[in-house]
Amino acid sequence: MATESSATTSGNSLHAEVVVLGAGPGGYTAAFRAADLGKRVVLIERYAALGGVCLNVGCIPSKALLHVAHVIHDAEESAPFGIRFAPPEIDLDKLRDWKGRIVKTLNTGLAGLAKQRQVTVVHGLGSFASDREIRVESPEGATTITFDHAIIAAGSTPVKIPGFPYDDPRLMDSTDALELKDVPTRLLIVGGGIIGLEMACFYHALGSKITVVELMDQLIPGCDPELVKPLAQRIQKQYENIFLKTKVSSIQSEEAGLRVAFEGEGAPASDLFDRVLVAVGRKPNGTAIGATSAGIQVDERGFIPVDDKQRTNVPHIFAIGDVVGNPMLAHKATHQGKVAAEVIAGHPSAFQALSIPSVAYTDPEVAWMGLSEAEAKAQGIEFEKAVFPWAASGRALGMGRREGLTKMISDKATKRLLGVGMVGPHAGDLIAEAMLALEMGADVEDIALTIHPHPTLSETFAFAAEMIEGSITDLYVKK
Repeated sequence: MATESSATTSGNSLHAEVVVLGAGPGGYTAAFRAADLGKRVVLIERYAALGGVCLNVGCIPSKALLHVAHVIHDAEESAPFGIRFAPPEIDLDKLRDWKGRIVKTLNTGLAGLAKQRQVTVVHGLGSFASDREIRVESPEGATTITFDHAIIAAGSTPVKIPGFPYDDPRLMDSTDALELKDVPTRLLIVGGGIIGLEMACFYHALGSKITVVELMDQLIPGCDPELVKPLAQRIQKQYENIFLKTKVSSIQSEEAGLRVAFEGEGAPASDLFDRVLVAVGRKPNGTAIGATSAGIQVDERGFIPVDDKQRTNVPHIFAIGDVVGNPMLAHKATHQGKVAAEVIAGHPSAFQALSIPSVAYTDPEVAWMGLSEAEAKAQGIEFEKAVFPWAASGRALGMGRREGLTKMISDKATKRLLGVGMVGPHAGDLIAEAMLALEMGADVEDIALTIHPHPTLSETFAFAAEMIEGSITDLYVKK
């Protein structure tokens, strides 16, 4: 089904200067940017609404629900301030409707933006028939779209562990978890990465007893352990269990719940849970779009290799977002979408970001960008580091949240910023300043001499720079 045609139409076929396969954040950004640059654009989306996983069943609804979790946690933890609240009364139907209204508002906004730009939207499942043609299947029939250029923005899907009883609705992925069918008494999260811990945060706030099982030796594998530690210490007090270096060996459906068996160094005995959420990562959809019919190279993991112009091995076909490699993050996809559209329009554009920030919207939040301490050591870089504890921040103390920290890595010779990590409330918002400093080539003196408002959490970024520079007065650092 096609709407708002600016493309050339002939029967059940269309011709576009640029066709975009997938309408997630990267896809719709690419389509809108190409249209703004004067191209006739067709945007293909398999589902009824634009926005992809991020808007419909990912980033947006999960962050809305995490806001609810933060409200509940803040109320519970206000007793030391002399303020006590009654336990919350949770209306799941209203909460579900509120989440849905947020998603619908953004869906409607995207549809309006497509209409304003005269982008033709085709709903259905698209796959390449050749290197110049995509066939879209929908309940209304098939549509053939020929094109001058294509941008693949096909995204990713949750990884499923073989042998698990996925026909049992009590076994969930992140999409299922966001449907809020009920609040399980006992919930097992398989995977201690960002998605799993965000869902754990929300369901714990609603009243579930949470157990997290992670195969690696720390939560959020790959993140600086120093940043993970304050989060781990907090949730260990809140959750029923956290098992590291442990895996789920089997899940059996029983009338009373899901019977789960474990393996590993600290593996517990088998246990019964009301629901189990599997959050062990996502896999790219590179093999699901008929890429071979177009001669597009796809690697053994399903990723599509591209250059810094976002070109695939087929010069007039581009790819962006999850399908081109890690990290699988919406903000990476949107920037790559603009690059692809601009290159197609003849602009001298390239994806050359110095870093891509990562954020876990847990409580506390964990955010990082640039090089970590471990990466700097592995690359043989001589560096200096500073760790400013939020226990020395008046703003953090006034919020009752002293567990946070800001960590900075700089080049020892040039003092240029190399990387920053933060853990604490609003760390995801604060990391943007560090990204700007990195992209602008700032050194620690630039940051230390930038006047930050007081009292704020943003000051901790400047304080970390002052620690490296040697001008810190809010702490005593022995020289």
